[in-house]
Amino acid sequence: MKNIYSERKYVVIGIFLAVGFIFIAKLFYLQIINKSYLLSAQNNVIRIITQYPARGLIFDRNGKLLVYNEAAYDLMVVPDQVKKFDTLELCNLIGIDREIFTHRLKSIREYSTRKASVFEKQISKETYGYMQEKLFKFPGFYVQSRILRSYTYPIAAHTFGYIGEVDNATVSSDPYYKPGDYIGISGIEKTYEKELRGVNGVKRIMVDVFNREKGSFQNGKYDTSAVKGKDLWITIDADLQLYAEQLMAHKKGSIVAIEPSSGEILCLVSCPSYDPNLLVGRVRSKNYEILEKDTLQPLFNRALQATYPPGSSFKLMNALIALQEGTTTPEVRFPCNGTASVPIKCSHYHPAPQNMLGAIELSCNPFFWRTFNTIMNKTRDIHDSYNLWRNHVMSFGFGNSFSSDLFTEVKGFIPATDYYDKYFGEKGWRSMTIRSLSIGQGEILVTPLQLANYVATISNRGYYYVPHLMKSIESEEDYSRTRVKKTTTIDPKYFTIIVEGMYNVFEGSMGTARHYKVDSLDICGKTGTAENPHGKAHSIFIAFAPKDNPRIAMAVIVENAGFGATWAAPITTLLIEKYLTGKTKRKDVEERIINCNLIGD
Repeated sequence: MKNIYSERKYVVIGIFLAVGFIFIAKLFYLQIINKSYLLSAQNNVIRIITQYPARGLIFDRNGKLLVYNEAAYDLMVVPDQVKKFDTLELCNLIGIDREIFTHRLKSIREYSTRKASVFEKQISKETYGYMQEKLFKFPGFYVQSRILRSYTYPIAAHTFGYIGEVDNATVSSDPYYKPGDYIGISGIEKTYEKELRGVNGVKRIMVDVFNREKGSFQNGKYDTSAVKGKDLWITIDADLQLYAEQLMAHKKGSIVAIEPSSGEILCLVSCPSYDPNLLVGRVRSKNYEILEKDTLQPLFNRALQATYPPGSSFKLMNALIALQEGTTTPEVRFPCNGTASVPIKCSHYHPAPQNMLGAIELSCNPFFWRTFNTIMNKTRDIHDSYNLWRNHVMSFGFGNSFSSDLFTEVKGFIPATDYYDKYFGEKGWRSMTIRSLSIGQGEILVTPLQLANYVATISNRGYYYVPHLMKSIESEEDYSRTRVKKTTTIDPKYFTIIVEGMYNVFEGSMGTARHYKVDSLDICGKTGTAENPHGKAHSIFIAFAPKDNPRIAMAVIVENAGFGATWAAPITTLLIEKYLTGKTKRKDVEERIINCNLIGD
C-alpha cells in the first residue's frame, strides 16, 4: 500500500532549499550589489593609535632634574584612507613642497597601504595647534603625540647620550619596536633603555569619513594604557660637572672624578663637547652631521674611549709592585744625575740620592727606572718577572673594561709577553728593552676612567668599587645593587708610603704641585707628563682628598698642554676645592684656567 505521506518529504526538502537560497541571495545582494553597507563600513573605521609613555626622568645625585620630556607630534598617514584633497594646503602647513609630498607618500605606500606610517616627524606645538582645526580636510592623516628629551643644563652630553628612531635591525630582532619608534642610541639613554622607555599603550578610535574622531571602539574595551618609564638617579654631581666643563672650555681632554667609597662617578667630562639639546627633534640630523665633521671630534667620548700613556702618574704603580714583590724597600736610595742620567734622564736636577718618599715628591725618573729594573730581574726569565708585574697592574683595572653601565668603554693596552716576543724574539728583550714602562711611557695605554679608578684604589689602600653611573632606579634609596668591590694584589700596608709621598707632592718643599696647595685641605696627588709622538706632551694629574677617608679621587688630562703641573694640577685642585668646600677661593687661578685657549679658534 502506498504511503500517502511519502511525497511530503520532498515538500519539506523544497522548503529548506528555498529558505537557503533566499539567505544566499540576500547575502550576495548585501555583499556584492548593495554598496550602502560598504560605504557605511568605510565611513566608520578603527584607528589604532600607539600611546607612547612618558620616558623616565633623569636626576643627579642631589636630586636636581637633568633630563625631562617635552611633547612633540608626528603627522601619521594610512595610505588606503587617503582621498582627494588640497595637497598644497597640507604642504604649506608642514613646510614641504609637493614633490616631497608625492615622493614621501609613494614610499609609504610601497611599505604598506594599510599600516599607519609617519609622514612628518616632530612637528611643533604651534603647527600642531593650527593643524588640529584643519585635519578633517586631509582624510587618511592624523596626529600622533610623541615625547622628546630636553636638558636642564647644557652639560654631560656624552653621559646622557641621545635617543633616535629605531633601525630596521632592531625592529626585526625585537618585537617591542616598530618602525618610527624611538630608542636610546648612546649613553645612559641606551644602557637603561628598557627602564626609561616604559610600556606602550594602544587606543582604538572610531573615525568617520571626514577624519573626525567619533569615540573609542567598544568603549575602550580593547585599549591598553601606557606605563610611564622609570626615573633614574645617576651618580653625577651637576654642579661639579658644570664647573669641570667650564674649566675645560677651549681645551682638549677629559676629567673623571670618582667617590672612592662607592665607585660612583661624580663627573665625567670629555672636551670639546656639545649641548645635548642640539641632538633633539628635527634639527638632530643636521646638527649631528655638523658635529661629526668637526675636526675637534666633539662626539668622541675621550673619558671612556681615548687612551694615553699614563706618564709619571704610573710611577706609583711600579713602587707598589716592587714593595709587594720585595725587590725594594722604602729606605732604598738610588742616584740621579738630573738630565745627564742614563738610560733614562731626569727632567730636572734635585738633591740625590732619594728614597721612595722623596722620589715620589720629586718625580725622579732614574729612581723609578731602577725600581722597575729590580722587578724585572726578580726571576731569571724576563717572561716570569714581566707576568708578575702585569698581573699586579691589571688588578687595578688596567687593560680591561669595567663592564658596568658605561657606554662604549675601551680596554686600553697592557702588553702581554707575546707582544714583545713578536717584536724582539723570545730571548731578544729584557728590562732595558722595556725601560719606558718604568715611567709610564712605552706601549702601555690607559683611559682617563682607568686613571681615576687607579687613584681611587690608592686612596682606598688597595681596593676599588667598579666605577658606575647609576645610583638608583625609581627610589633614591636603592643604590647598593650597583656596587661591585674589587681587591688588588697589593697588600694594604704598602700604600702608606705611597700616600705619604703623594701628600708631599703638595706639602713638600720641592713637591711638583706645591704651588697649588689648598689651605685647610689635605690633598694627595701625582703629576704626569705623557710624551706624545704627534705633538706637545699631554698634561696629566691624579689626586684624591682628603688624605684620610677620601671623598673624591680624580684624573685630569689636558691634551697637548705640556707639564702636568702647569694645567692638569690647577684644574684638579680647583675641582676638589669646589667639591669639598662648595666654593673656590683662588680666583686668579680659576680665571687663568677658564680664559686659556689651548686649541685655538
